[in-house]
Amino acid sequence: MAGANFLSTAALVARGVAACSSISTPTRRHPQIRVCCRADVEAMEAYAHEERLRFRRRDFIGTCVGTAIGLEMIDGSTSFSGVATAADLIERRQRSEFQSKIKDTLYVAIKAKPELVPSLLTMALNDAMTYDKTTKTGGANGSIRLETSRPENSGLSSALDLLTEAKKEIDSFSKGGPISFADLIQFAAQSALKRSFLDAAIAKCGGNEEKGRTLYSAYGSNGQWGLFDRTFGRADAQEADPEGRVPDWSKASVQEMKDRFVAVGLGPRQLAVMSAFLGPDQAATEGRLIADPDCRPWVEKYQRSRETVSRTDYEVDLITTLTKLSSLGQKINYEAYTYPKQKIDLGKLKL
Repeated sequence: MAGANFLSTAALVARGVAACSSISTPTRRHPQIRVCCRADVEAMEAYAHEERLRFRRRDFIGTCVGTAIGLEMIDGSTSFSGVATAADLIERRQRSEFQSKIKDTLYVAIKAKPELVPSLLTMALNDAMTYDKTTKTGGANGSIRLETSRPENSGLSSALDLLTEAKKEIDSFSKGGPISFADLIQFAAQSALKRSFLDAAIAKCGGNEEKGRTLYSAYGSNGQWGLFDRTFGRADAQEADPEGRVPDWSKASVQEMKDRFVAVGLGPRQLAVMSAFLGPDQAATEGRLIADPDCRPWVEKYQRSRETVSRTDYEVDLITTLTKLSSLGQKINYEAYTYPKQKIDLGKLKL
């Protein structure tokens, strides 16, 4: 086939396989194909070493009945390195497709109620800030849905209501189970930030939305979200985290704010870049932070960055900080939201 190399097996995979063997195929462009099945491995290896036969799909179909077969079309000019199982590729695609639908749902919900952007940011921050390094408890675990009566979470009920409604819609089309509030809260913060970044680009274009979108596409920091997106599969806490771990940002001193950020492994730089998360009036928050000698250089740095066309320093540091916060206290389940794969009928495969 011109322009493409048909790799008949990216991997032959079976859950609970006995072992794996490798067969060299020196006349082929890809020097090694990895096979996993329940067949007698020693017999297969002896067979391969003695005969040095070229790999043919029908040879292994006869030997490895019940094995899942991954068929992958790859560009002939692209080198193939490593071995990825077909199951892994399918699960990654399932998670990616589900995540895209989550983002679409949140985009529509936030666009309808842009006034809740500050509350969504604060909710994500406060949920993560319950993390305790000593006991390894708390963190971005969705417990804030059980803590809205606390002073630091005052005014967040409307944001939680928005997410509760979004969750109903998301769960209705999920094939891999309901989304956790822990994931939903952090992805809502991502959507809210993206909305604020886009709004800033539109403002720089005099309110022209089309030009603003073009500006954001050209200079925005969307490419920095990769690690955040992969941190997907948080588990929900079933009870509230201990009280007293998160200050009321509107009343706390700058020193108290710094202490709390340091306690979770951050510092004045991250406190400064997250000024938009600390209350509805970012300018007022920065007015308090800039009086502190540790925070002042960072506040000024990010204020200058927001005046530039790209806003790179501000947006990249903010994305990086949110990514770290959103993983506090969590062991990510990278198989979350996947679902049983369609079985392959070997009898219908064309050889």
